[in-house]
Amino acid sequence: MTEGTSVTFRANCPSRPILDQIADKWSMMVMALLERPMRFNELKRRLEGVTQRVLTQTLRRLERNGMIERKVLPTSPVGVEYSLTALGESLREPFGQLYRWTVEHSEEIQNCQRAYDSRTAP
Repeated sequence: MTEGTSVTFRANCPSRPILDQIADKWSMMVMALLERPMRFNELKRRLEGVTQRVLTQTLRRLERNGMIERKVLPTSPVGVEYSLTALGESLREPFGQLYRWTVEHSEEIQNCQRAYDSRTAP
C-alpha cells in the first residue's frame, strides 16, 4: 500500500482468509517453532496454553494453505511430523520482522493500554 492509493477491503477478497490464517497467534507460533521438523506432542509442549483441538485445527489449516507439510513416519506406533514447506519458509523473514517489531514496542504498547484503561475505567 502506498500513500494516496485508495484501498478497498472487499468481503470476497481472496487475501482475507489467508490473512486470517497467518495473523492467527497459534499459526504464527507454530511456524516460528518449525525451524526443523517436529512431532505434534513436541509442538504442543512448546506452545503453553494451546489445546490439542486448537493445535490440530491450526496444523490442518496451515497444511491446507500450503505452509506446512504433514509426514507420516514409518514407526510403531505410527508417528507424524510437521515441517515448513518452501511457501511457509518464505514467511520466515516477514514474520521475523513482525516479531522484532512486537518485542521492540511491547513496553510502549503496554503503557498505552494502561493509560487507555485508566481513562475508560468506570
